[in-house]
Formats: sequence, structure tokens, C-alpha cells
Amino acid sequence: MSKRTSRWFALVAAACSLTIGSSAIAADTASAVNTLPTEIPAGTVLRIGDPETQTALKLSGLIDKLPFKVEWANISGGPLTIEAFRANALDVGAVADIPPIHATWTGLDVRIVAAQLRKDPIQHPIYQLGIAPGVDVRSIGDLKGKRIAFSPGQAQGALVLRVLQAAGLAKTDVTLVEIPSKGDTYPVALANHQVDVAPISGVLIKHYLRQYGADGATTIPHGLRDDPSDLYTPKSVLDDPAKAAALGAYVHYWALASKWVEDHPQEWIKGYYVATQGLNAEDGQYLVDAEGLIDIPTRWDEVIVRQQATIDLLSKELNKPAFKAEGLFDRRFETIAGRALDAS
Repeated sequence: MSKRTSRWFALVAAACSLTIGSSAIAADTASAVNTLPTEIPAGTVLRIGDPETQTALKLSGLIDKLPFKVEWANISGGPLTIEAFRANALDVGAVADIPPIHATWTGLDVRIVAAQLRKDPIQHPIYQLGIAPGVDVRSIGDLKGKRIAFSPGQAQGALVLRVLQAAGLAKTDVTLVEIPSKGDTYPVALANHQVDVAPISGVLIKHYLRQYGADGATTIPHGLRDDPSDLYTPKSVLDDPAKAAALGAYVHYWALASKWVEDHPQEWIKGYYVATQGLNAEDGQYLVDAEGLIDIPTRWDEVIVRQQATIDLLSKELNKPAFKAEGLFDRRFETIAGRALDAS
């Protein structure tokens, strides 16, 4: 065993002493109180759908330190990740907080193994509400009677429901137009007046305003926290000790890669946004500025409380069964990412 891998085992062993308190639901107690395996047998493979981290690991050189083999999949977003899990083609995926909820409702037994947020999320939101040209919406209080793009299985859909809740509106006060969010689907729907309002993110915000602003297109802030980002995995993967140990190692290096991106913005712009996403350096800088700084919590208590509120809202509005958010989180992984940053 190499010194590097031995050091990784020591870090994970320290992190795995946590157990869940009595508030954990019984269904998840067995997996929570057991320590996370740390032995990664030779030849262990993880199939990972996390393109951004893949690039960050390559650019930083951290990819050479992974103590397991990787089969990278160019898969991101909730629907594709769920499909890959169902096909037994993926072991872990990077998504927002909504896909694990919908995976559970479709009968997939999944667990969240890492959580990342943004510092000052109100000033650095992921989404803004795009307003179609000529539509008079200046705040979320103006949404009544409007046609709003809605994707129930994605983060954008949950955000719409949160915004309506914050505005004191019911679903019946607006028209929800079900359109899956993929690529520039929402900006195009706005420009073509298929909808009046749609949540848009990233460089699409900039491009939408640049392309249609002269026609009266606008965006408004929604004023809510929309920043949760998770790694999640099927429970069956965690039942494999070798893969569970490898996942612990991946969470460790995932955190280090996230911090590297934050500390090396110009390398990230050039190596990811320009080289792999086809953006120019100006767009890359726009995204770096918009994203702000990462926040990787060392405790998940507040994350779980917010997840529960989301489950309760979606359950009510989408007529789905409510369940305990605690059961979505494998707290054996809870401190790994934070400790990785502390030790770096």
C-alpha cells in the first residue's frame, strides 16, 4: 500500500467515527451507525457522472492521486443520472438537491454522500427568472396569471414552486407549462412567447439579455436560496464495501478539486469553460464571478432541514408521498469533504 493511500485511509477512518443520533429514521440506522469501509481493493472501479469534477481533477493533477479506477461518464443532471442508475451504468452522479427526491419517488433507493453550497447564496444565485419580451414582471409578486416554465423532476421545477410559495401564490394562480429544462430550451421558450417566465441559469442569463434585451426581455432575482449541490449514489453501490470505500475517497478529492477551481479561476476558465464548453474567456469570467465562493458544510443538520422543507413542498404540490429527509443522507460521509479541505 502506498503512503498516499495509507494517508487517505487514515483520514477516512477519522471521519467515519460519526453516528446518527436518535432522530434518524429506522430504515437508515444500520447504514449510518456502521463505519465506512476504508479498504479499496486493487482493481476497484467507480463509474462517475461528474464532468466538471473530472476536468478539475485533470487540471489540478489530483486525478493521478485517486486510489481506484474510474470510468467517467459524460452524464449530468437529474433525469439522465436516474436513467443511468436504473440501467446499472453509473455508481455516483453530481446533481442539485431535487433528483434524489424524485429518484426516491420512482422507486430508486439512493443516498446523498456529499453536499456543497455557495457562500452568500442570495447574492450568488444559480438561477434568475427570465421574463419574456414585453411581459411586465418586475418582482415575484407580479407572477399571478403568468405562464411559467415548469420541470417537476428538476431543480428548476422546485424553484418555481418555492417562488410561488414565497409570493403567496398557489399553482392555480398561474399556468405551469411543463417543459423539461435542457440547454437553451427555456430562453428559446421565452423568446418565442411559449411562456412568460422561466428560471434560467449561468451564461444563458447573459446571452438571453444580450440577444433579446432590445426587444424588452428582462430577468429578475427570485430572492431565495437555490444553491444546494450533491453527490448521490444508489444504495446498492454503498452495499459493496469496495465501492463504498472508493466513494469515500472520491468525496475527499471532489472537495479538493472544488477548492482548486476556486483558487485557480483563470486556469479553470481556460481549461473548462473555453476548452470544453465552447465559451469565450469573457463568458467564463462571468460565470466565475456569478458563482462566488463554495461552502462545504462539515455538518449536514441544516442541509437536511432544508431538504425536508423541499420534500414537504413538493409532496404537497405534486401529490407525492412525504418521507423523512434524513433517510436520503449517508452520514458516514458527512465530514469527509470538510476534513479534506482542513487538511489541505
